Amino acid sequence: MAFVHGKDTYFKVASTDLSTYINSVSVSRTADTAETSAFGSSTKSFVAGLKDATITVSGMFDATVYATVAGWLGTSQTWEYGPAGSTAGRVKVSGSGIITSVELSSSVGEVVAANISIQVSGAVTDGTFSS
Repeated sequence: MAFVHGKDTYFKVASTDLSTYINSVSVSRTADTAETSAFGSSTKSFVAGLKDATITVSGMFDATVYATVAGWLGTSQTWEYGPAGSTAGRVKVSGSGIITSVELSSSVGEVVAANISIQVSGAVTDGTFSS
């Protein structure tokens, strides 16, 4: 198995490549379960439910990019994530979701941070980048 360094990460929302402004991307995918255990059971049983995904993106504040991102709050946008970059043949995870949070934070001695949260709506697509 070949490992890759995170420095090549690619992340785009709508038509805006945020890669040069961010330093952390987290895509969390989960699946609900519903318990089907009945009286008299000695072990629990479950059925699979709905899938869900959320995305958290963190990076450095840039006034121009922030104006664009803040305008997305409460809207549905497409997104693409390339954990190994966007070169043809590399893994691409994509979908669309609602921008649920845009946050700025600052402290003495640190760069101003910007964070975005996305609630994925619909399926997450696993694929590869094409040329």
